[in-house]
Amino acid sequence: MTADNPASPPSTLALLELLGRRWALRILWELRQAPATFQGLQTRCDSMSTSVLSQRLGELREAALVEKGPDGTYALTEPGARLLARLDGVDEWTQEWARMLRGSADRAG
Repeated sequence: MTADNPASPPSTLALLELLGRRWALRILWELRQAPATFQGLQTRCDSMSTSVLSQRLGELREAALVEKGPDGTYALTEPGARLLARLDGVDEWTQEWARMLRGSADRAG
């Protein structure tokens, strides 16, 4: 489901749009280590505004990537954890890309 058309199935573009929203990926990244309360998550995310955190948590919960437990803590859902596991490949690619760019700069210099 996407924000623009709730009846449409999720797509890669919809996911990238969600993750591209300010702080969304950072919230997921911080929750990969351990669940957190609203205030704990706000602190982990460099004291982002409460309104932005609340909005992003709502969007991530609606997308079933984050859940709020009965004790009030936020945690990754199983799909959220799987998504972050898949992003490990992006981290590896980024490291290779950085090495390539450094190599290009060394040859040009």
